[in-house]
Amino acid sequence: ETMLEDCVLYGRVIIAFTTAYMLQNVFQSFLIVAERPRIGLAVVIAAGVTNMVLDALFIAVFHWGLAGAALASGIGFIPLFYILRAKNLPLQFTRFRFDFRPILKTCANGSSEFMSNISTSFVSMLYNIQLLRLLGENGISAYGVLMYVQLIFIGTSIGYSIGSAPIISFHYGANHHDELKNMLRKSLTLMLISGVILTGLALGLSSTLAKLFVGYDAELCALTRHAFSIFSFSFLLTGLNIFSSSFFTALNNGLISAVISFARTLLFQSACVLILPALFGVDGIWFATIAAEALACLVSFVFIYAKRKHYHYA
Repeated sequence: ETMLEDCVLYGRVIIAFTTAYMLQNVFQSFLIVAERPRIGLAVVIAAGVTNMVLDALFIAVFHWGLAGAALASGIGFIPLFYILRAKNLPLQFTRFRFDFRPILKTCANGSSEFMSNISTSFVSMLYNIQLLRLLGENGISAYGVLMYVQLIFIGTSIGYSIGSAPIISFHYGANHHDELKNMLRKSLTLMLISGVILTGLALGLSSTLAKLFVGYDAELCALTRHAFSIFSFSFLLTGLNIFSSSFFTALNNGLISAVISFARTLLFQSACVLILPALFGVDGIWFATIAAEALACLVSFVFIYAKRKHYHYA
């Protein structure tokens, strides 16, 4: 109850910038197609730096508190307008007429990403309910740290999956079966290798990261470090599942992509976070993500194997 008012204040300010945030994400895909991925990177970095500078200004200097933090995050998205003004991009805005069929088809094809985001929010609520019941406020704080670190670590997999999707789509559309097979094989290998590396980094940095986020509380720091030592193993398979879902989206099979995403982010995680704590206590919560990723990986490879002849990447 003590946090509710602050959450409402922050939400009301940040939601005003939703359109800018959406456009910044959408234009990343356009810039990849336009062969200007570096511009997309520059825009994201500019937005992040702007956010940090304005955070310091609005919070430390102007003393605007949470409203200032939300405002800084929103203004940090403004650099996307550089894309709208660029004159040297292969893709340019022009007059158009609405054709709703490809728009609806695009929405259906992207349903997996939609489901993934909705599911993540729902599952986070389940985690919070379980952690509040078993560990109290410290449990929720530790979970919050894990989620921040997870976003950083899986960013490599998300970035690769988004960046490779246009290439996969092109080779599929051009009937370059050997290239499609090559992309799939190398991508799965890369996701597996990166998963091992990320898991090793997470385990090695667990103590440092725990101190960085919650070093002010010895009990909370110990709990977070212990959670890291278990949760880190989820990174072994996360990249494989993220790429598999993106792979079928790139092949214009939004249904399979959505099934993988739904199973990974909602079905398996919800089941695991409700069942495993009853069997293994508090540690069952930290094992839930690992179990969900393992089950999702099984589903992903079943679909990849089943569709190998249909898409000619066998």
